[in-house]
Amino acid sequence: MAKKNKSADRSPEGFTISPGWKGDVTEFDPRATPGFEGKKADGKELLAARDGVLDDLQERLYATHHGDRHGRSVLLLVQGMDTSGKGGIMRHVVGSVDPQGVDITAFKAPTAAEKRHDFLWRIRKRTPGPGMIGVFDRSQYEDVLIHRVHGWADAKEIRSRYTAINAFEKELTEAGTVVVKVMLHISRQEQGERLMERLERPDKYWKFNPGDVDERSHWDAYMEAYSRALRATSTEHAPWTVVPADRKWYARIAVQQLLKDALEGIDPQWPAADFDVAEQTQRLEATMD
Repeated sequence: MAKKNKSADRSPEGFTISPGWKGDVTEFDPRATPGFEGKKADGKELLAARDGVLDDLQERLYATHHGDRHGRSVLLLVQGMDTSGKGGIMRHVVGSVDPQGVDITAFKAPTAAEKRHDFLWRIRKRTPGPGMIGVFDRSQYEDVLIHRVHGWADAKEIRSRYTAINAFEKELTEAGTVVVKVMLHISRQEQGERLMERLERPDKYWKFNPGDVDERSHWDAYMEAYSRALRATSTEHAPWTVVPADRKWYARIAVQQLLKDALEGIDPQWPAADFDVAEQTQRLEATMD
């Protein structure tokens, strides 16, 4: 069953989907703030306060790859309906760390060349190397969500893809990558309001896509597709977390917490010097006036 993450009232983490869960994503309130009892101002304060902690952990992770070609890595996978706040996660959470240690991929519709390969082919090419945080803005799950909703793949093929995804994610974790999977759970009403804002503000026209209105008409089908995908692919090695997203500030601190937890679980350490520090200090001093 799904469970509310047990955490202090200043540790927002959304709802973890346990293996064997039989529920439906619509059971979760998109305006909830599980694990956090503060207000919007408190959430913004917490986000800023933890930027330094996250940055330090990321820098230590990045440093480890200089001494270990087989070091650890993190893959943050963010899914959600249009306007659910994926871009805000990239800017306000991922954007707080050193960009040289982060690889963000926004997966769009596959190209003609990509379609000639297995659906995981382009995904594998973007998985993070040692010391890196990889971020997927949309992911391999598009190939079970959209395809189910629009009938582009039958039930047998969808089940086959679930199996392939689980095997792929297990392979990643066994190789040392911590996989963090997030569904940003927005309500239909909130999505409508965010889309309307894009039409009311000239500075947001560029964000509006008429196709988003078309996809909105399939809302119930998408919720069913998400529920099925979460039930089939939330595993011990790569569980899903449903993050309520009607409150943008909450979604950001919740994803920040999940990323922080992943890095603290790895506990990266600064690599030891592979040279004689005293000797190099003496050499450097000799060059100084």
